[in-house]
Amino acid sequence: MILLAADVKDIFGHISPPAGMGSPTGDPISDLGRLLGLGINIFLTIAGLASLAYLLWGAFDWITSNGEKEKIQKAQSKITNAAIGLILVFVVFAVFGLLAGDLLGIVVNTPQGWQLKIPTLQ
Repeated sequence: MILLAADVKDIFGHISPPAGMGSPTGDPISDLGRLLGLGINIFLTIAGLASLAYLLWGAFDWITSNGEKEKIQKAQSKITNAAIGLILVFVVFAVFGLLAGDLLGIVVNTPQGWQLKIPTLQ
């Protein structure tokens, strides 16, 4: 037996959000998708900035090491880890865009940023 969307509404009824939720577009599902997309954008931006700051910190340590081998090795380690972190941020960004956007169609890239299309029962 196959249940259609109309059958599901007949069984469970239609649930609508309470009035006065303050949804900017009037559609809470779309707004939740925008909020999640914004959260992902903010997370990736902060991760990239943190990696860049760590890279600069390693460069500063290298400059101020005065030729001490131990300090130079620590600075090189910081720079290497920061570079790996930046590469990971770009790879995650690209893979997420490819998988969730192009293949699955969950993410839509809008001028305001990513918007997640959350699956719902209609």
